[in-house]
Amino acid sequence: MSNSCQNRTVIITGAGGGLGRSYALALAAEGANVVVNDINGEAANAVVSEISAAGGKAITDTNDITNYEEAGQIVKSAIDSFGELHAVINNAGICRDRMFISLSESDWDAVMNVHLKGHFCIASHAGQYWRNQAKAGNPINARIINTSSGAGLQGSVGQSNYAAAKGGIASLTLVQAAELARYGVTSNALAPAARTGMTEDVFADMMAAQEGKFDYYNPDNLGPFLAYLVSEHSNDVTGQIFEVEGGKIAIGDGWKTGATKNKGERWTVEELINEVPALIESAIPAQKVYGT
Repeated sequence: MSNSCQNRTVIITGAGGGLGRSYALALAAEGANVVVNDINGEAANAVVSEISAAGGKAITDTNDITNYEEAGQIVKSAIDSFGELHAVINNAGICRDRMFISLSESDWDAVMNVHLKGHFCIASHAGQYWRNQAKAGNPINARIINTSSGAGLQGSVGQSNYAAAKGGIASLTLVQAAELARYGVTSNALAPAARTGMTEDVFADMMAAQEGKFDYYNPDNLGPFLAYLVSEHSNDVTGQIFEVEGGKIAIGDGWKTGATKNKGERWTVEELINEVPALIESAIPAQKVYGT
């Protein structure tokens, strides 16, 4: 290990299992102080014990990221325990997958609450802390690392609530990067693919390890990339959406103004009947929605 994150204090949400656990173990091995946040206290304690047994530093936190006041307690716990906060990794998530017409209001609200509101609550408290420190003249070199998804970047059949939340997180990341740079804070998002509890029901066969081959979907593959983003080596990396899986790193190309035709005056409906299909035909096509 390179100790790339030596004495960097990191909060990881949903760190009791899956990718969050892999992130926690990797960052602790790189010298970070890790706040293992998970509403499942038993799972969080197990990760903390694993880190401690390996000589790392970690504490358990079971506060609810969807409750604004409790999210503030997570930030306070990190600072009280380790004296500083350097990074928030928003990883916690749930799925309530159904076709759009079959979604209930509770399906929608639950996914928005954990993913989108959860990303807001803890980053809001961390951002305010870093802003106050910066205004007091203290040097800040901090990170927000969000979790989007391929579903959020291009849509996914049967996951309209999840895709909408993850797309919102991608946009939130861009705004955070633009607004918080003045305080010494970067914001990036990952769209990861790995074998976790959220993927085992749908992608179990595709993501299964194959004997004698590189375990492409092992969640531990993503740990080094997280350590890089948390470290001071990534100071100039912000406002990026990274698709990360196995040994692959790709940069999300993002929304941009594409094929354009400007008449210079108001269009008529009759003109648009021909012009809109022609404009679409001239544009670079988007990637297909997952499941189509």
